[in-house]
Amino acid sequence: MNEDLRNVILGVLATGVSGSLGWLTRTYFWRRRLRRKQAFFGLPAGSECLLVVNRLAGSERGVHATDVSALLELSALIKDCGARPRIVQHDTARQGLGEIAEFCIGGPYSNRRMAAHLPNLLPGLTMNVEQDPPEDRGMFTVAGETYRPEWGVSEYVVLARLTRGEGGRPVFLLCGQAAVTNQAAARHLARHHKALAGKYGQDGSFVLLLRVVNSQAYGPDVVELVADLTRVARTPQAAPAAT
Repeated sequence: MNEDLRNVILGVLATGVSGSLGWLTRTYFWRRRLRRKQAFFGLPAGSECLLVVNRLAGSERGVHATDVSALLELSALIKDCGARPRIVQHDTARQGLGEIAEFCIGGPYSNRRMAAHLPNLLPGLTMNVEQDPPEDRGMFTVAGETYRPEWGVSEYVVLARLTRGEGGRPVFLLCGQAAVTNQAAARHLARHHKALAGKYGQDGSFVLLLRVVNSQAYGPDVVELVADLTRVARTPQAAPAAT
C-alpha cells in the first residue's frame, strides 16, 4: 500500500468517525431535550392525556373556532412528546387529578371542569361569571387586585401548571376572558415551555397572569406577563373579620 492510498483510507475513516460522533452527539442532545419536554408536560412516550374543551356561548356542544385553534397548538405539543390526546367535553370529563396529564381550556362560565378546578387548585383567585354589570364580566380578582377586560384592547388569561393527587401528572389551566386569550396562552406555553421549565423546574408549579394586547389587530400573538401569582393564587383567601 503506497502512502497516498493510506492517506485516503485514513481520511475516509476519520470522516466516518467524526460523522458518527456528530450524529451520536446530536441524537443525545435531542433525546435529552425530548425527555425534559416530556417530563415538563407529564407526557412520556405512549401515554395519554386529557384535552378538556369548553362550550361555545349559546351552545351546549359547540366549540369556538378560536378554541379549536388552541386545541391544535396543544395537540402539536402532545404529538411531539409521543403521547396521545383524548379530547372530552367539559361536562363529560370524569377523571381524577394526577393520573394523567390534563389541559383544561376556557373560563368557568363555559367550562364546568374549570369551575371545579379554580376553587380547588387556585383558592386565592376568583373569576366573575355574572353577566351584569357588563364591565365586570370575566374579571379576575386575586390578592385584592382586580383585572377587568377591555374587549379587543386588553384582555387577561391565567396560565397555570399544577400538580395534585396520586401519580403526579400536571394539570395545565388556560383560563381566559375570551377565546383569543385561551389561544394566546396555548401559544405562549408552546413557545416558552423551555424557559418555564428552567425557571420553575420540570416538576414545579406556576400560575401566571398574562395580558393579550390589542387582539383586534394582533390576535393571540402579542402577550405580556402581568404578574406571577404562583403563591397568592394557591393561598386561600382570608375570611372577612367578624364585626
